[in-house]
Amino acid sequence: MGFRWFTRENALEIGGVVGFALNLDDGRVQVVAEGQRENCHRLLDWLRSADTPGRVDGVTEIWGTPRGGYEGFAIR
Repeated sequence: MGFRWFTRENALEIGGVVGFALNLDDGRVQVVAEGQRENCHRLLDWLRSADTPGRVDGVTEIWGTPRGGYEGFAIR
């Protein structure tokens, strides 16, 4: 099981976070998450921790207005 799967599992464990994790062609993973700010911060903290599978060289966060339309947390 890979990074996207573990990201989804953590989002579901945190609860109240919807969105997706997507592999990009250049090897990066895009994570889009919507939910209460505290829950999104918890997911960010996990993404920045040493507990993630694989190697994470950096996390860039962009905050914006939620777009909605997500049901659960998907792996794309």
